[in-house]
Amino acid sequence: MMSKLPPILVAALWISGCGGSGAGRRASQAGAERPLKIAVIPKGTTHEFWKSIHAGAIEASRELSGQGTPIDIIWKGPLREDDREQQIQVVEGFLSQGVQGIVLAPLDSRALVRPVEEARRAGVPTVVIDSRLESDSVVSFVATDNHKGGQLAASRLGELLGGKGKVLLLRYAEGSASTTERERGFLEELHTHYPAIALVSADQYAGPTRETAKRASENLLNRYSGDVQGIFTPNESSTIGMLLALQDVGLAGKVRFIGFDAARTLIDAVRARQLDGVVVQNPMRMGYLGVKTLADRLRGKPVERLIDTGVMLVTAANLDSAATQAFVNPPIARYLDEP
Repeated sequence: MMSKLPPILVAALWISGCGGSGAGRRASQAGAERPLKIAVIPKGTTHEFWKSIHAGAIEASRELSGQGTPIDIIWKGPLREDDREQQIQVVEGFLSQGVQGIVLAPLDSRALVRPVEEARRAGVPTVVIDSRLESDSVVSFVATDNHKGGQLAASRLGELLGGKGKVLLLRYAEGSASTTERERGFLEELHTHYPAIALVSADQYAGPTRETAKRASENLLNRYSGDVQGIFTPNESSTIGMLLALQDVGLAGKVRFIGFDAARTLIDAVRARQLDGVVVQNPMRMGYLGVKTLADRLRGKPVERLIDTGVMLVTAANLDSAATQAFVNPPIARYLDEP
């Protein structure tokens, strides 16, 4: 007659035989037999910000591969940051190619919900980076505290203006959750702590490229240049477009101007005092932690639902500090073929 096993041992044997969750089984099998294929999908592929994301993703894949978890990163995204349909097609295409997981910077907080939920139903988890998605189907959100970034910009601009004057906000694009949060943080901080500062324009959008941003900036400057003392722009392309427009009309360095992101053009403008500051993120860390978090999930490890990758304000005064250089001069060339 067979002796009875204690219930706890029966449960342990059952779990061992089943191999845990489906995702865990797939990950362990993949790790033993072939590299995990992880798709990394940016909002666009031209801005320096996305190149830093790409470098961070490769850094994580090399590190994990060296630790015995081989990772293949497949990098693909739309050329323009307003091509929602192309980004949706990229996500759907990767599902048909049999990737194990997706790291996604969604162009639109709602438009990308359906393909991400389709991925979840197909057993392919998604980690969202940079910009929030209005869905509970994501494994984790790895990003800048964008609201705080907007607050930092408003605080710096308010101080520079002595708490009074007229300012304008050139927004980025409708549907972009990350920049919308920055814009909201900027406006809330301005209204709360600098009530004597008047907002003369906050309903214009820069669009997806520095060219569209420059045109929008020229229109605003034609209308308000004689009656505005401060400007805020919430991302790389909008800030470069506004900078170019200010340079063209001889106002660079004369109107107080706070931007966002650490493109080389913008850091040079801070040093030349044509920009009074840029709020910078850590996109390389974002790409790195996006891939690391997804790899942990695929291997059955617990992951945090929200991971803050850091944000800081860079000015001419702190530009050369070690802390600032870690943000604005990441070792991208170490991981990408191009300089």
